[in-house]
Amino acid sequence: MSLARVDYIPPWWTYWLHNFPHINLRFQPVDKSFQPEDDNYQQSLIFLGCVAAAGLGLNLLCLAVYLSCLCCCRKDEEEETKKPNSCCVTWSAVAAGLITCVAVGVGFYGNSETNDGVYQLTYSVYNANHSLGGVDSLVTGTMGSMKSGLHLHLARLDEIFATRGDYVQTLQFMQQMADNVIKQLLGLPDWENAKLDLASIADQTANIEYYRWLTYLLLLIVDLIICLLACLGLAKQSRWLLTTMMVFGVLALILSWTSLGADLATAVGTSDFCVSPDKFIMSQTKGIISADIVHYYLYCNQTLSNPFQQPLTIFQRSLTTMQIQIQGLLQIAVPLFPTAERDLLGIQRLLNSSEASLHQLTALLDCRGLNKDYLDAMVGVCYDGVEGLLYLCLFSILAACAFTVMLCAIPRAWRQIACRERDYDDIDEEDPFNPRASRMGSQNPNHTNLHSFCSYSSSMGSQNSLHPPAPAVSTAPMSEYMNQAALFGGNPRYENVPLIGRGSPPPSYSPTMRATYLSMTEQQSRHFGNDFQA
Repeated sequence: MSLARVDYIPPWWTYWLHNFPHINLRFQPVDKSFQPEDDNYQQSLIFLGCVAAAGLGLNLLCLAVYLSCLCCCRKDEEEETKKPNSCCVTWSAVAAGLITCVAVGVGFYGNSETNDGVYQLTYSVYNANHSLGGVDSLVTGTMGSMKSGLHLHLARLDEIFATRGDYVQTLQFMQQMADNVIKQLLGLPDWENAKLDLASIADQTANIEYYRWLTYLLLLIVDLIICLLACLGLAKQSRWLLTTMMVFGVLALILSWTSLGADLATAVGTSDFCVSPDKFIMSQTKGIISADIVHYYLYCNQTLSNPFQQPLTIFQRSLTTMQIQIQGLLQIAVPLFPTAERDLLGIQRLLNSSEASLHQLTALLDCRGLNKDYLDAMVGVCYDGVEGLLYLCLFSILAACAFTVMLCAIPRAWRQIACRERDYDDIDEEDPFNPRASRMGSQNPNHTNLHSFCSYSSSMGSQNSLHPPAPAVSTAPMSEYMNQAALFGGNPRYENVPLIGRGSPPPSYSPTMRATYLSMTEQQSRHFGNDFQA
């Protein structure tokens, strides 16, 4: 087994996703191989999105049936306000909140994992593109120096050594060596097209990933805000807030199922690539780069022959031969032709720079560098990327469940609030214990107040024998009313305020309250008795 196969093993979840049914829109099974340009394969991924859309339709249908049953099967108002129903709504809200919090946490983790995997992919692709760009630059520079610089020096030396035929033959031999170097460099693959393809792929992937990450971040925040506002509406029993959150809850439910379909299709397609990435890469580079070269970089096995070994060896030998020839001319021809020294030294510098370029080219063309970038990209996509997509799928499922529970709880809470408001509206306004009567009594400035010491059962006489004071607006502070009210029931309640103002006892009270009231009346009669004698 090759070294790449030992280092890169597709994770088990890619095989699990790869085994998902691949069915086109005509319900026909298709090949599971990663073929993004094939129409049937594209339809198989769209089919997975349609499955999520069917789940959304079924979910909305169940919600519609539930709401219809809730509206049609009305219970008595007494049953609607029982404690078990309130507890059911409360626990439903708690469950929806907890599920939403878990879903948001899973979503943040999955979004981060996916972003890390895609970042590792783009970084590796950019690094490989930089390596290929370096190879192309070295080849182009070496060929340019051989064609122009070396040819110019050899032409001037040919004029200088015109009288020496042996020196001219040496120059012709060097020209043959230079042509041989150019021929070997031309035999190397043209990396320009591959470099452009890698750069465009990396740029598009980075842009798509940025908007995907930002979209999911906003979706997570919106889901959390909707859940918190829904819980706030339930706590404050705000009907308008609950109605608004129900509308947004439906939208969030639709977005959850939509994201589930998109994530599932992306995860399955990526897993199809991760199971056999070499097969797809070989098919994409066919006709651009030799299959032996692609195989060499994908597997990087030491047992495989280096396809660049022969041209690089010929390049090295040609440079060495030319260096020997130049060194001999410097020692023999310069004493006879001093003007030739400048061109010979120029050729020597050119050969030295070409040899340095050869060493760099040998290092860049070695399979270990590009193979490492390939493995890093595969690990980033197939491990972190697909794992993050699975967590995002789990987030979508949990979010859909949470919003379904919330949409079931809000109508019940809304009905309970409505029933309580109807019960509040049905209270008799003349009832002294009605909070509305207390507010009306406190807001009526023409209401006549009789002092509480006037008792119907007092021995001082009937109320008709007394001369009540002129009507006046009560200016007693609220604390006085509350203190007086505390004497009757032990609890200072605002409901007792109109009773004190009216100067009459409640229609009915307990024996303890009546005894307290009578004792108060007797004490006030003794205290004010002299003032009301006939």
